[in-house]
Amino acid sequence: MIWFFATLLRLARGVLSAWRSDPQFRTLVVLVLITLLSGTIFYSWVEGWSVVDALLFSVTTLTTVGYGNLVPTTTISKLFTVIYIFAGISIILGFIDTVAKETLDLRRSRHRSDEGQDDEDVSGS
Repeated sequence: MIWFFATLLRLARGVLSAWRSDPQFRTLVVLVLITLLSGTIFYSWVEGWSVVDALLFSVTTLTTVGYGNLVPTTTISKLFTVIYIFAGISIILGFIDTVAKETLDLRRSRHRSDEGQDDEDVSGS
């Protein structure tokens, strides 16, 4: 359980660092939110799903998890889903890629600073 919280903390630090340093990341976050919100509203309205179910379907579809417990039933929903997948996956993958890179960069810089401190300790400075 500790590893889970440690990973969540690293993820939060990566998101916060990217948010502070990269204006394109902020735009990407807005696009992700708009994409998820549009899917949630559409599926909730057209399919009659609860907001939570519609959000769950939107997230699992765009992250390619796809539990299969919710399935679009109307023709318009099926067509929307095809377009939604093609448009949304690239946005979600861009977001995940940016967060992963920022998290790894933070980890590398922390590792380098730890090595620098060890070198100073050894040299007696």
